[in-house]
Amino acid sequence: MLGALSTVGITLVVSTVIGYFIGHYLDGRFNTTPWLTLVFLLLGIAAGFKNLYDQTRKLMDLDGKDDTRDHDR
Repeated sequence: MLGALSTVGITLVVSTVIGYFIGHYLDGRFNTTPWLTLVFLLLGIAAGFKNLYDQTRKLMDLDGKDDTRDHDR
C-alpha cells in the first residue's frame, strides 16, 4: 500500500510535465506560442488530477475491504 501511495504525487507531476513539453514542442512547430503550451499544460494537470482521484478511490476501496474483513473476525 505504501508503494501505491508514493506513486500518487509522482504521477501528478509527470503528467503535468509531459503536457507542458508536448505543448511547448507543438508551439515551436506551429508558431502558436503560448496557446498550445497552455492548453496541453491544462490537459496534463487535468489528467494528473483524474489519475490522482482514480488511485485514491482504488486505495480507499482496498482499505474499506480490509476494515470489513477485520470486523468479521
